[in-house]
Amino acid sequence: MSSDQIGQTSVIDGAALQGLLDALAAQGYTVIAPVARDGAIGLEPISGIGDLPRGWTDVQAPGRYRLERDHCDPGTYFGTTVGPQSWKRFLHPPRQVLWTARRQDDGDFVVSSPGAAGTTDRHGDTESSRQAFLGVRACELHAIAIQDRVFEDGPFPDVGYAARRATTFLIAVQCGQAAETCFCAAMKTGPAIASGFDLLLTEFPARSEFLAEAGSARGAALLAKVARRPATEDDHATARAAVARAAAMQTRTIDTTRIRERLQDQPQHPQWESVGDRCLTCGNCTMVCPTCFCTAVSDGSDLSGETAWRVREWDSCFTLSFSHLHGGSVRRTNAARYRQWMTHKLANWVDQFGTGGCVGCGRCITWCPVGIDITEVAGVFTAAEDA
Repeated sequence: MSSDQIGQTSVIDGAALQGLLDALAAQGYTVIAPVARDGAIGLEPISGIGDLPRGWTDVQAPGRYRLERDHCDPGTYFGTTVGPQSWKRFLHPPRQVLWTARRQDDGDFVVSSPGAAGTTDRHGDTESSRQAFLGVRACELHAIAIQDRVFEDGPFPDVGYAARRATTFLIAVQCGQAAETCFCAAMKTGPAIASGFDLLLTEFPARSEFLAEAGSARGAALLAKVARRPATEDDHATARAAVARAAAMQTRTIDTTRIRERLQDQPQHPQWESVGDRCLTCGNCTMVCPTCFCTAVSDGSDLSGETAWRVREWDSCFTLSFSHLHGGSVRRTNAARYRQWMTHKLANWVDQFGTGGCVGCGRCITWCPVGIDITEVAGVFTAAEDA
C-alpha cells in the first residue's frame, strides 16, 4: 500500500492485528496499549494481542469505576472506554530530569541534558525512543492535538515533547460504546474519528475482525505488511452504526455556547462555594485529565556535592503550593482552586491556545472521590444566564 492510498480501507482479522504489532516491534517501536491490571484499565507496553483486555468492559459513574466481563464470546479486544491513565504520560512524562551537573577533577561542573528520549538517569526515568500507541480514542486524539498546541506551537516549545511526539505512531480505535461519564459528543471531540491517526481500527466483535484505515504514509506502509481484504459498503455501514451507538449512549452534555464568557463573568457565583464545600482538593481530576499540563520544578544534589540536578514533575492547581507567592498562596480556599481549574479548562484556555481544554472524556467525573460532575457545574452557569 503506497502513500497515495491513504484513506482507503481494508478488513483485517486478529492474526493480522498481531502482525501489525510484530511489524512495529521489528521497526524498533515499543507498543503501548490498554491492559487490565489491578482492577482497572491501564496503559502499558505489550508484546501481543493476548495482553489486550479482551472480554472486559468497564462501568463508570461519578466517583465510581469497576471492570466487568462482557457478554460477547470470545469478547471484544477494545470493549472498555478510557481508564485513569491517559497517553499524556508518555508524551509529557510525570517526572523528567531537565539537566544534570557533575563536578570534574578540576573542580568545574559539566552540565548535560538527558535528552529528549531513549535515556535512563539516576532517578530511574526511562523513555523509549520510538513508541506506538494502540487503542487511542477520539477524545484522546483531540487531547494530544491540544497538547501539541501547548508544547509545540506555543511561544515556548518543549523540545523533549516535540521529539517524543515526532516518533510516536498512533493506532486509533473507534468507540463502539460510551461510559456513563462520557460527553465527547457535546464537546465535538467524538466519538467519531476523522483524522489525527496513522491507522484507524473499528472492531467487529461478532466477526473478530477490524475495519482498518490508513491515515498517513507510514500507516499505509504498515498496513501493507499484513493480510487484508477490501472493505465493503456493509463493513462501512457496520462501523458507522457502532459509532452512532456510542454517541446515542451519551447523556451528559455541556452547552459550550458562550461558556467562556459565562465563567469569566461570574467569579463570585455561589456555585463555586457550593462545589468548594465538597471538593477535597486531592488533584485527582488534574492527574487523570489528558490535557492538564501544570508542572513544578525542583533542584537537588547528592550528599557529596559532586552531582546536582533539576527535575520537572507534574503539579496541580489544587495544591496550596502551586499558587504560592511571597506571603502565601493566592488561592487559599477549595472554591478558589476549583474555580481556577474549571475556568481555565473551559474559558481561559481559549484565550491562551485558541481552543478549550476539555475533550469530554469524563475521567474527572469518574475519578473524583466525591463524584463532582463538571457537566453539572457548568450547567448551573448556563441556567443562571438563561433564567
